[in-house]
Parts: sequence; C-alpha cells; structure tokens
Amino acid sequence: MLLRSQTQDFDHNRWLFETKGTYGIGNACWQEDHNSVADDQNSIGMSDFLDKPWKPLTRKVNISGGIISPYRLLVIFRIVILAFFLSWRIRNPNYDAMWLWGMSIVCEIWFAISWLLDVLPKMNPINRAADLAALHDKFEQPSPSNPTGRSDLPGIDVFVSTADPEKEPPLVTANTILSILGVEYPIEKVSCYISDDGGAILTFEAMAEAVKFAELWVPFCRKHNIEPRNPDAYFSIKKDPTKNKKRPDFVKDRRWMKREYDEFKVRINGLPEAIKKRSEMYNAREEKKEREEMKAKNGGVAGTEDQPLNVPKATWMADGTHWPGTWYTPCADHSKGDHAGILQVMSKVPEHDPVMGYDDEKTLDFTGVDIRIPMFAYVSREKRPGFDHNKKAGAMNAMVRASAVLSNGPFILNLDCDHYVYNSIVLREGMCYMMDRGGDRVCYIQFPQRFEGIDPSDRYANHNTVFFDGNMRALDGLQGPMYVGTGCMFRRYALYGFEPPRFMEHTGLFGRVKTKVNRNPNQAKLNLEDDDTQPLNENNSESSGVPQKFGNSSIFTDTIPIAEFQARPLADHKSVKNGRPPGELLKPRPPMDAPTVAEAIAVISCWYEDKTEWGDRVGWIYGSVTEDVVTGYRMHNRGWRSIYCITKRDAFRGTAPINLTDRLHQVLRWATGSVEIFFSKNNAFFATRRLKFLQRIAYLNVGIYPFTSIFLVLLSITVCLILISLLEVKWSGIALEEWWRNEQFWVIGGTSSHLVAVLQGLLKVIAGVEIHFTLTSKSAGEDEEDVYADLYLVKWTSLFIMPLTIIIINLIAVIMGILRTVYSVIPQWNKLFGGLFFSFWVLSHMYPFAKGLMGRKGKVPTIVYVWSGLLSITIALLWISLDPPGGTKQEG
Repeated sequence: MLLRSQTQDFDHNRWLFETKGTYGIGNACWQEDHNSVADDQNSIGMSDFLDKPWKPLTRKVNISGGIISPYRLLVIFRIVILAFFLSWRIRNPNYDAMWLWGMSIVCEIWFAISWLLDVLPKMNPINRAADLAALHDKFEQPSPSNPTGRSDLPGIDVFVSTADPEKEPPLVTANTILSILGVEYPIEKVSCYISDDGGAILTFEAMAEAVKFAELWVPFCRKHNIEPRNPDAYFSIKKDPTKNKKRPDFVKDRRWMKREYDEFKVRINGLPEAIKKRSEMYNAREEKKEREEMKAKNGGVAGTEDQPLNVPKATWMADGTHWPGTWYTPCADHSKGDHAGILQVMSKVPEHDPVMGYDDEKTLDFTGVDIRIPMFAYVSREKRPGFDHNKKAGAMNAMVRASAVLSNGPFILNLDCDHYVYNSIVLREGMCYMMDRGGDRVCYIQFPQRFEGIDPSDRYANHNTVFFDGNMRALDGLQGPMYVGTGCMFRRYALYGFEPPRFMEHTGLFGRVKTKVNRNPNQAKLNLEDDDTQPLNENNSESSGVPQKFGNSSIFTDTIPIAEFQARPLADHKSVKNGRPPGELLKPRPPMDAPTVAEAIAVISCWYEDKTEWGDRVGWIYGSVTEDVVTGYRMHNRGWRSIYCITKRDAFRGTAPINLTDRLHQVLRWATGSVEIFFSKNNAFFATRRLKFLQRIAYLNVGIYPFTSIFLVLLSITVCLILISLLEVKWSGIALEEWWRNEQFWVIGGTSSHLVAVLQGLLKVIAGVEIHFTLTSKSAGEDEEDVYADLYLVKWTSLFIMPLTIIIINLIAVIMGILRTVYSVIPQWNKLFGGLFFSFWVLSHMYPFAKGLMGRKGKVPTIVYVWSGLLSITIALLWISLDPPGGTKQEG
C-alpha cells in the first residue's frame, strides 16, 4: 500500500529514504542476510577485507621528460659536433706550426674522450623514495607469525674508524658514537664498534666516558624526540629549541642535560692531563719499589741517583694496570706499529625486552622511556713489526671479523669518526631498500656526504654537490653508485666475496644482449623453492666463485650462513625470491661469554689473515689508497647492484678540510688512488660481463680522470656545453654557484694534485716507490671569534708550484699582449681581446687558489702586490725589447 501524507499527496522523500535497495558485499559495506555467499562453516565477513594489501617498500621516481630529454638530445648533438670538428681539425693541419697544431689536436681529442667518459653514465638519472610506514606494518605489527608485534627487522653493526687522537679529536669521535647509540631502530638489534688503529688510551677512555654519558643522553633523545642526536650539534643549533616540543618538562630537562654535556666535555678535554699525571704517579711508585729492591740486594746500601733503573715509562689505566696499547713513551710492544690486540665491550648486550625508566630525583624523569642503549665495543687490532697492516682497509676487515663473532649483524654501516648520524631514522630508510622485493641483490646502500663548518661561499668546492647530487644520482639509474668510504650500509654476505643469487650478464655491442643467471646455491642444487627458505650451509657452498679462505676460526665461518639467511627479505609475496619466513628474527640474541670474546680477540691478530683471501677477495680490498672505490667495484663486478639513498633530512653530516693545503692533499690522495686503479687489475678494461656497459665507462673514468691534468693547459668552452651544464644543474638540483665552484676547483686540482698523482702513480708502477699519506686533520680552528679560521691557514706545499706558475704566466701574457699591441704600428685588437679572454678565463678559475694563498684578508703586505706588478711589467718589457712586435719602425 502506497504511503501518503496528511494532505493525501504522495510523499516522495519518505519513499526515497525507505527504499529496500542493498549495496551488496565488499570492503565498503558487508550486507549480513540469509542469502550469504557461503555456508556457516566457511562464511566470510567484513574482517576478511580489512587486511592491508602487499605494498612495496620503495619506488623509483623518474626525472621529468621535459628536463632529461633535452639533456640527452644536447649530449648527442654535441657528440656529433665534436666528431665533425675533430675530423676537420685533423684534415687541416697548420704547416707553419706543426708542433703547436699536433699538441692542440692531442689535447682536444683527450678532452673529448674525457668529457664522453664523464657524461655518458649521466644519461639515466633517477630518484628513489622509501615507505617507512610500509616497513613498520610489515616488520613491527602483530601478525599470525608475530603475535606480539616484536620487531622482525635484521640486525645492524655500525663501524666507526679512527687512528690518531691528535688529528681526530676524541670529543668529535665521542659525539659521533652518541649519535649512533641514539638511532631509532630496535635497540637489541644495533651494535656499535669503534676501530682505534692507533691503540691510544686517550681514545679508549674517551669512549668509556661517552658510554657513561649515553645512559642519560639516549633516553633524553627518545623522550623528547631530539634531532640531531649529536649533542654538540644539537646544542649549537641557532633556532628555537622549543619548536614542536609539547612536554612541559622539556625546558627543565634540556637545561639539565646541557649542564651534564658541558661537564662531559670538560672530562674529555681533561683526559690527556689526567692520564699523564696518573702515569707519572704510578711510574714514580714503580721506581721507588725498584730502588728499595736494589737497596735490599746491596745489603742496605742505597744506589746512586745516576744509577739506571730498569723501569719503563709506562702508560697506566685507571685500575692500576699497564695499558696494552700505545704508550706516551713508545717502547717495544707498546708503539703505534707494535702493540697487542685490544677488544673491550663497554656496554653490555641490551635486554631483549624494553627496560622502562622511572622518576629519579638525581637525573631525569624517564618514566615510560626505554633506557637501554645498544652494545658498544672498542677494537684495536694487533700490530707487529714485519706485518703489512694495510692501513684503514686492514682495520675495517679486523672489525668485520670481530663483529661477526660478537653480534653478526647481517648488515654493516661504516662511518668516519667525524661523520655523525644527522637523521635518527636513517637505518630504517636504508633497510627499506634491503628488505624490498629484489633487495637480496643489493650489496650496499650509499648515502650522500653532507658537510658542516664550510665557509658560505664554499671556496674550494668542499660540498662536492656536483658529484654527490649529479654523478652518483645518475649511476643509480645504471648498476648503482660507487662506494665513497663513509655513510654506506653493506650486506655482510656481499662483503665476504660471494656472488648475488641472481644477476645479468651483458654481451654484444655495448652490452645490449642480456642473459639472466641464477646462482642461488639451494635452487641450483635441488631446484626446490621450499629449500629457499633455509640458510646456506657448508654443503651449499660448492658453486663456482665461492671464496674458501676465511681463516682458521670455525666460529667465524659458522656465522656466514646465518648472516646470509637473516639478510633475506620477507617471503610474504610470490614475487619475492630468495626470501625468509616471517618471524624468524624474533628470538633473543645469545648471551656473550668469555670464549666468544676470546675468539673475537683472536680474529683481530696480525697473523690471522696469512694464507687467506682477506683483502684480495674478502672484505675491504688492499693495495690502493682509495680502497673504498676498489671494494665497491669488485662487488659490482660480481653482479651485485647498489642503491643511492637521498633522504629528505640529511642522513649524515661531517667535516671537511677548508684550508687550501689540506684540501689539495685530500684531492691528491684521491687522484693517486685513481692512478693506482688504472695500473692495476681493477681497471674497468678488465671487468667481467656482469658489469653494465655505462657502469664500466663510469669506473673507467675513475682511473683516467687524473691524466687530464697533463692536457689542462688548453681549455675550450662552447655554447652547447654551457646548455648541457645548465640542464644537468636542473635535473640534479645543484645551485649554479656550486657548479661554478666545482668547475674552479676542478682546474685547481687538475693542475696540482692530479698531476702529482699521475707522477706518483707512475713511480709506484715503474720503480716500486711506495706512497704514504698523513691523516687529514679533523680539528677546528682555535680562533673562537672566527669559525672559519682554518680557511685562512696557509701551509706551503709543492702542490702550489704548478698553479702559481700558471697564474704568473697568464699575468705576464696579459701585460705582454697589451704592450705588444700598443707599441705596434697596426694594432690587432681582435687578437688581443681573444688572448685576453682566454687568460682571464684561466685566471677566473684560479681565483679561489689565489685568494686562499693570500691568507686572511688584510694580512698580505701591500709590498707583495707592488713587487708582483713590477716583476710582471719588467719581464714583459724585457720580452718586448728582445722580440719587438712586427710592424714597428726600426730606426738605426
């Protein structure tokens, strides 16, 4: 019966809202009625649709076609123009000056080749983004395999390396350690190691102080979400510290923590004096005992004061025992190159379950805050005369072995002592790429290097943004970025020299023919996917290319298959290959006992690497000053790929040498390593088919670029090159000023450090002359009124000779060109302006060098400028008188 209103009219609204229409079934609405699509036993409901779908942890973000397409077209256009130009130049020689023509042709061809090697790998730049929410949902939420929602993420071992407390101040290192201990990652899965290659007691005791301070600093950071977690960097921030802070006790806590940190700094700064006074006291006591023993032997007759005592000038620890490392007064068994191995676990392995703090009147209220800190260990490998310790690479390999025995994190993050964690969630961002689909083929995640304390104008291109935001981003579109020594998260299994489970072989012209190769040991042997969920074992290591010589420690070799298995991504989707079952990493870490620590000390002995493949195929590679590039190249050469991770907030920040001398020596060390690579078996000419063609070109450029210094006397600039540079600036996000600073320092370094590096490399290859470098100082200037005081330090070095010569020659050429034109009967101004343009172009590139050579503004005496000008004019006039310009009147 139709319903009508009191006015007897049909009520359309009531009919509309009382309709019997249904929505059906789905995740928007589930209609419960008697006509269910399933029976009662197998019925399904709304809850079955609430499970989140499988999501990838990362994604690629391609560069806009409107930017990258014109860039590629201009590159191709310039290649064609270069080919025509060089062809024309070769077919039209200058017979009046054949030597000059021949030299210019060689230089132009070399510059063309050098430009091609640099620009070709930049043709496919990409960006990447990580999904931290998806990582949390997948690894840290309750599920059937993880009912409690405990973290199923793999462990990470963080390595920090230092060698000299005088050049790498302990306070800087301690702040780096504090930033690591405060990272936002499951506490029980993080372990931190510091390698002190100098065996200095100052570093040892500074680290002990840092661990003690971390018990307050780390919970404070967690409670108030502090960023960055380097206390020195945090308390130096100029902006309002209360921004986005909501807890009412923040101001009180921060004031208290600032006082604690100031006291911590005073304790660190006072350690050298405290250690010396302590050692003097103990040595005086030992000398007194020795004299009493001599008196007793002599029948009560005291010896003379001049009589020598057999008491060494030892360095003492606070517990009254000899320091086993390097003493302040070096002697046998206690010098930088001759001391015992030291391993000290300074903070114990954290509890498996959270340990919540409480309200302590003496400290802070940490109620509801997890007060655990990650495990921290001090490592100083054994050194003895007659052994080649292989510098930093040897120290890193010793830490790899010690950490495998103690914690065996399947991933390793290595940092320099002056590079601290600026983004506390950086480990999670890196883990997104390792745990994503296909992540088992990734050998390392390289983060860009960012620097602090550099002058605003970046006079010597210390930020190096052209390389980190341009070249490295472009390589990520190929087989991955190079390893640059710090800020890199490694897969431990890849460091051991093993091949990836799957890789591509590139054959044919330019590697266009691709062949998939599956080298998963389990699948290759049994062809069963079920066995792919089990860790590798000794019987599965029979495939070709598996390194066999890891040393004689069975405990260490037993950790290898465990690390490989734990590093696999979750097998939670059919597209995930070589995965592990969810919930396998929920078990607590086994307790650390005395035999385990003893084994860790044994694997850092100086003889352990004898007759092994450490440094040759396993771990960091030996034989080059730039061991980082070689180590990354070897991994790529086996078929692994790497990832470049640019985070929204900088991942790490460090310091860089800002004075001219240290900067040039740094560039010299890099260039020398590149020359060593060129003359070694690590030359990309000898790479395997697993290295992509353009990736091979990029590595080839690493070994070749220092040789450009020989041809740098001639420079050529075209409009096309400027447009290419502008578009490169656009897709990489580099500022024009940064690009120009990079160009300036490329010329300065090319005419000084690169040239010397080529000579040193040739001497090493031909005459076997070893190359030695000193550490770059990490200490800041002592001028409190000027934070950039180091910028003005001028320390003479032979690297200054060639740039100075170029500046003087160009100044003389400018004055001589002007005088010759002025004194000519028929002045040729067009030639003068062409020559002036070239000379001033060279001088503009040398401007930062000249400014740095002058030191602090106002400190260069005026007489220097006067004599420089007079000398240039005198030489120019003398040249004019000896070789007068053509067309002048010769009266006689």
